[in-house]
Amino acid sequence: MVFSSFAFLWIFLPIVLIGALVTRKKGSNLFLLIMSLLFYAWGEPKFVVLLLFSITMNYVGGLLISAARSKSIRNLFLAVIIFSNLLLLAYFKYFNFFADILNNLLHQEIIPLRAIALPIGISFYTFQSISYIADLYRGTIEVQRNWIDLALYISFFPQLVAGPIVKYKDIAASLHSRELHLDETVKGLKRFCFGLAKKVLLANTLGYTVDEILSHPISDLSSLLCWTAALFYTLQIYFDFSGYSDMAIGLAKVLGFHFQENFNLPYISSSIREFWRRWHISLSTWFRDYLYIPLGGNRKGTARTLLNLCIVFFATGLWHGAQWNFVLWGLFHGAFLILERLLPVRDTNNRIRSLLKHLYTLFIVCIGWVLFRADDLTMAAAQLRQMFFPAGNGYWNFWEIVDPVTFFIFIISLFLSLGFGRWLSTRFENRGNREALSGASAILCLFLSIVMLANASHNPFIYFRF
Repeated sequence: MVFSSFAFLWIFLPIVLIGALVTRKKGSNLFLLIMSLLFYAWGEPKFVVLLLFSITMNYVGGLLISAARSKSIRNLFLAVIIFSNLLLLAYFKYFNFFADILNNLLHQEIIPLRAIALPIGISFYTFQSISYIADLYRGTIEVQRNWIDLALYISFFPQLVAGPIVKYKDIAASLHSRELHLDETVKGLKRFCFGLAKKVLLANTLGYTVDEILSHPISDLSSLLCWTAALFYTLQIYFDFSGYSDMAIGLAKVLGFHFQENFNLPYISSSIREFWRRWHISLSTWFRDYLYIPLGGNRKGTARTLLNLCIVFFATGLWHGAQWNFVLWGLFHGAFLILERLLPVRDTNNRIRSLLKHLYTLFIVCIGWVLFRADDLTMAAAQLRQMFFPAGNGYWNFWEIVDPVTFFIFIISLFLSLGFGRWLSTRFENRGNREALSGASAILCLFLSIVMLANASHNPFIYFRF
């Protein structure tokens, strides 16, 4: 089930909201857990068993770590539980990828490839489970002895299938006691409406054009259309994923939970380093806390720091998918992070230099998204070649594919991605006027989104794949 569907908006969500009000004094966690499992089972019924197995494995693992008195035993339990989590993820997501590598290296089929379906959201709930176990081992959180509460943390439907990745310590208090307040409910619903509009009005419109362009042979496309696909996808993936995060954060707020922000206008960044402080914040902080820092971070000299960055961004790329283009995308970003460390640019108030830094960042990010969007490295190379060294007929006319409405959506999306909406809200000094405009805008966004959904046949979220 997706947030941008009538089944969710008209059936599932009202039941959850009413049920949360009825059960808020007692049994709320059990109710939300049942609804979360139903939400997951809507599209992945057979993988609910896998999810419940993962939950129980980490529940038992947490109890074992908590009960262990010897450090060596604690270390053993930690290693076994984390390895088990990664093994589940590796089998379902990476078995064929690594089997294919081994077969190619040995020039024979040592390990036959298998038809393995990827459980939706496995990367997200696996990382949440690992963060719980790691923080418990470090002593920064208390063990959760209630299976229902831990199960709700791992499977909570707003962030179950596409994040953000939530750390247990951030919602531990809310699992035990939370209040539903009208003002928080209103804020949450507004946030949900804005996120829905990002997805339905902006991302879906841009995505349709990207798919239309790239459905043609790359060699037949003009340089302009290849750049159009790259720029449109740059905005599509931002509004698709940040829209989902907005909806997840809004729904959590309505139900008494508070998630950390996952996006903070990443396209206003002036460096790749800043971009990763603003893009998919929950993932970048997860890798920082549970991989980069344990590897030594920047505490063991320049060479070790650069190696750690390579490892982290190799893992970041691989986390997104079992394809070489994802790995290359991660290493591509890692390479520019390393360059920025080796060749630091002094901060300055010079507007021209600031603009150039901003354009450099947007350019690198956009090129990276070409690698990310492509079906394989061959397609990515072909598109990049047509973007910079066009060959062939390239006869496709821009206005035959990009109609005026879509071009208008592109311009609106561009301005919003650069912070125009946030800037506009600051123009209203009177808080009452600002709230009135916000409420009216949310209602308009909801209405337009419903109208668009009535004519849409399919609108999956990009990050459901990961």
